[in-house]
Amino acid sequence: MQVAVCGPRDCTAEDAQHATRIGQLLAEEGATVICGGGTGVMAAVAEGASSAGGIVIGVRPDTDRTRVCDGLTAVLYTAMGEARNSIIVESADAVIVIGGSWGTLSELALANRRGGVPIVSIGGWRIITSDGREVPESTRATSPEDAVSSALTLAIKAAR
Repeated sequence: MQVAVCGPRDCTAEDAQHATRIGQLLAEEGATVICGGGTGVMAAVAEGASSAGGIVIGVRPDTDRTRVCDGLTAVLYTAMGEARNSIIVESADAVIVIGGSWGTLSELALANRRGGVPIVSIGGWRIITSDGREVPESTRATSPEDAVSSALTLAIKAAR
């Protein structure tokens, strides 16, 4: 199981705490974590997963080896800028979105456009259409435990 964890590089303390715990929980469940490999939510989820013995793949937008966060098992240097967000989302069996930034919004949009991949959000973006429908139709989690449980359960259902 591969789970992308997306969130801003300039995140709140609460977002970082959620990301660290989500990384730990995913690692404990044996899931591989995919993230952007930078600061903020990316560094926090990598720290959490690696501290629990998990595998963490960082997909970088650049080729600068000095800008990666600690805790990564492997790094893909894409030199693709924000287009790397598509690689992150397309590689995942589920996507967990923590908090919000413009880059995070692009990952959320790409995951929704992909279709069929479960999206779980904790905090951050809520997009409402003119007719009052929330898009993407993601699961809203209330805690890191809820986010991981929902993402893994939905990914298993989607794989069947």
